[in-house]
Amino acid sequence: MSNEILDALSQITREKSVDRQMLVETLEAGMVSAVRKKHGATADVAVTFSTQTGKFDCALRYTVVAEVEDPSFQWTVEKARAHKADAQVGDVITIPLNIAEFGRNAIQAAKQVLIQRVREAERDKVFKEYSDKVGTLVRGVVEQVDRGNVIVKLDFSEGVLPAREQIPRSYHRPKDYVRAVVLTVDKSAKGPQVILSRTHPDFLRRLFESEVPEIAENIVEVKAVSREAGARSKISVHSNDPRVDAVGSCVGLKGSRVQSIVRELGGERIDIVPWSADPGVFVSRALAPARVNDVRVNEAEKRMLVVVADDQLSLAIGKGGQNARLAARLTGWKIDLVSKTDERKRHDEERASRLEVELLGLGESTTEKLISAGIETVHELVALPLEKLVEIPGFGDKTAEKVLATAQEFLAAHEASRASVAGENEFTPDMEAGDDAAFEEPASSDHADGGPHV
Repeated sequence: MSNEILDALSQITREKSVDRQMLVETLEAGMVSAVRKKHGATADVAVTFSTQTGKFDCALRYTVVAEVEDPSFQWTVEKARAHKADAQVGDVITIPLNIAEFGRNAIQAAKQVLIQRVREAERDKVFKEYSDKVGTLVRGVVEQVDRGNVIVKLDFSEGVLPAREQIPRSYHRPKDYVRAVVLTVDKSAKGPQVILSRTHPDFLRRLFESEVPEIAENIVEVKAVSREAGARSKISVHSNDPRVDAVGSCVGLKGSRVQSIVRELGGERIDIVPWSADPGVFVSRALAPARVNDVRVNEAEKRMLVVVADDQLSLAIGKGGQNARLAARLTGWKIDLVSKTDERKRHDEERASRLEVELLGLGESTTEKLISAGIETVHELVALPLEKLVEIPGFGDKTAEKVLATAQEFLAAHEASRASVAGENEFTPDMEAGDDAAFEEPASSDHADGGPHV
C-alpha cells in the first residue's frame, strides 16, 4: 500500500504538473478526515506522511483542562495522569494511533480527497492559464462538432468555438487545425470552459500580429479594427518609424501577407487604412474606396458631415451601408454622408433660414426695433431668451412672445426640411449590420487613396 501511494504521487506529479508538497498535504488532510469520522469531528488529529517510506504517522492530541467541555480533544487532569504521571492543566497529551485499525477505508478516503484536490488543482491551473490568454491567439485540433459548436483540443484544456463565434459559411471537421482568440474563460461545475472566437475584431488583430513582423516588433501599430466577419473588415495602421510604410508592411510582397490572412478568414475582404491624428483625414481614408470631397467636423457631438460626389455616394455607403458602418466603428465618429448636390441644397436652405427678420412679416415698426437691437437673422432671434427680448425698447410681453413664436415656427419648418435630407445617410459607431440594408453597392469599385482593399 505504501509503495502504491508513492507511485501514485510520482505519477500525478509528473503527468499533471501538480506540486508534490500540495499532494502530500492533501493526503494528510484526507487521513485527518478519516480519523475524525471515528473519533469525532472536533478531534485534534496530527497526521504526518513520509515521502520516503510512504507511511502515515497518526496521533490524537488531548489538552489537559480543569473542566472538560469537549471530550473529543480535552481531558481532565486525572485522566491525563493515567498516561503522564506529572500532567498539569495546559499540557498536551499525544496518543499514537495504529493506522491499521482504519484499514483500507481510511486509505481509500485519503485517495478520494487526493483525486478531488488534483481535479481542483487542474481546474485552477486551466483557469489561470487561459484567463491570462484572453484576447490572444491559440491553435488547436478539432475533436468534434456538437450541435454546431466546435470542440477544440488545446494545450492544457478543451476549448469551445460556439456557432455564433464562427465565420459564416465556414466548416470544421475533426482533426482539422483551427486558430482562434480566447474570448472568455467561464467557471462551471464541470471545470473552466474556454470560449473561443473567430469573429471578434481581436482575431483579425492577432492574425496581423502573427503575419507581420513589424507589428509584432511594435514598429507598426494597429490603431483600430472594425469587422463584419465573413464579409468585410477595416483595420487602421500607423508606423512609428518614418522609414517604414505601415500599409506596405501589412500587404507584404505582392500581397503575400494580407492574402494569407484573407485565406484564413475564408475570403473576407480587408481594407487597410492609414491612421491619421486628423479626424477629418482619418474618416476620409476610412471611407475608401470612395473619394471624399469635403469634411466638416463637429467636435462637440463627435459628428462629421462628409460630402462626396454624386457618383461616389453609393460607393461610400457600401452594400447594405456596410462601408460607412465599418468606417464609423473604425474611427469612432458619427458620419453623415451627403452628395454634393444634396449639400448644395442643404447650404441653400441654411442660408434661407438665416433670412433677415424683415422677411418674417412682423411689420415695419417691429422689424426696425429688432434691427436697431442688432438682431438681423432668424437664428439670432430664436437664440435670444424671452426676458432679453422684452428689454428691447418698445417691446412688451405679448409682442415679445408673438415675435419669438413666429421666428420659431419659421425656423422649425426649415430645420424639418434639412433633417429629412441629412438623416437619410447617418452612420454611427454602434450601428450593426442590417441597420441600413436599403443601400446597394454599385458593380464598379474605384479605389481611393486611403489604402489597399483586398
